[in-house]
Amino acid sequence: MDTKKKNLYDAYTAILKEELVPAMGCTEPIAIAYAAAVARETLGMLPDTVRISASGNIIKNVKSVVVPNTGGLRGIAAAAGAGIIAGKAEKKLEVLAEITREEIQELNAYLDTASFSVTGSQSGCVFDIYIEVHKGEHSAEVQIQGHHTNIVKIRKNGETLFGKDYTEENQSSGEDRSLLNVKDILSYAKEVDLKDVEEVLERQIQYNTAIAEEGLHGNWGANIGKILLQSYGNSVQNRAKAMAAAGSDARMNGCEMPVVINSGSGNQGMTASLPVIVYAEDMQVSREVLLRALLVSNLVSIHLKTGIGTLSAYCGAISAGCGAGAGITYLYGGGYEEISHTIVNALAINSGVVCDGAKASCAAKIASAVEAGVLGMKMYQFGSQFYGGDGIVAQGIEETIENVAELARDGMRETDRKIIEIMTDPR
Repeated sequence: MDTKKKNLYDAYTAILKEELVPAMGCTEPIAIAYAAAVARETLGMLPDTVRISASGNIIKNVKSVVVPNTGGLRGIAAAAGAGIIAGKAEKKLEVLAEITREEIQELNAYLDTASFSVTGSQSGCVFDIYIEVHKGEHSAEVQIQGHHTNIVKIRKNGETLFGKDYTEENQSSGEDRSLLNVKDILSYAKEVDLKDVEEVLERQIQYNTAIAEEGLHGNWGANIGKILLQSYGNSVQNRAKAMAAAGSDARMNGCEMPVVINSGSGNQGMTASLPVIVYAEDMQVSREVLLRALLVSNLVSIHLKTGIGTLSAYCGAISAGCGAGAGITYLYGGGYEEISHTIVNALAINSGVVCDGAKASCAAKIASAVEAGVLGMKMYQFGSQFYGGDGIVAQGIEETIENVAELARDGMRETDRKIIEIMTDPR
């Protein structure tokens, strides 16, 4: 293997290990809980005043979702309070995984007695969480920017203990995602030694399948997964949608089971993986083929989301649904041409679905995203496709992906502001 190819191989492997990590609960409230846990740890005592500043997209994604292990509590104060009372900062995105019943009771009492205030961030950063805690004359401050565990500042009693620069233009954390492209993703998926990625993929299969099964058998949220099966039968296509939706049913509504995320999102992690797993079981392919198809799905999803950014008005499940379509096409033996057309078709069908925060309806959007991914594949199987010049579709897969990124990242900024304005209006 030449040096250039080896460097790309190592980068793609590192990206997978950075992205496919476990998280319990919707990742935005969990990020608030993580920041709060670090703030409490830094302060060294239980604060009686908690001030939280968050960017609009954080507020949007925390407003309606249940914070896990809190007895059904919702909202920013609940997430911060849980992190302060019982969070294990060293567990990062699983910061609330070990809360006890006694601690839930303590949390409820704390929310009644401590002073909480929440304001909108004025930093201009799309992903910004700032938490300041006080006890008497003592204080601690923690700031996260860019992504869910990226702490950029820790201060105690006005003294900076840790600090680093962060800008939207220079996101220096981890491997360079701009190295991703569909052609090299497929080469990597076919050639990688599975020993290098097997652990993260097997964990994704185990965790995400388990929470999807819970979503189908329990009573979570709007029960979209169950409704899909009851309404449209047991075809592989419907089961693929139902499993992904069921995982979101459970996760958005307080299920205390972990998922393996993709692009900072559990919903995207489930959307990128569960449909591929369902199709692989139905087709009775080998474990190796399934794992390689999951590589395609996960990396395509990350590639699509990279240009859009961590949070925006563009529903992230759409990117993951395209990834799932690509992974399923790989299961059928599709190569670069077939997978490229699947992605382009799927993007043409569903781009423009808005993100109005994490909540029960995410499960329905996931079902729509999976439907678009599978339809994109079926179109090409039957000799039909969208062409360059059809709306936002360009001549070339990478050019189309960039068009969608510009639409979501730049074109939908005013849409995002309006969504947040509507969601925070007290009417």
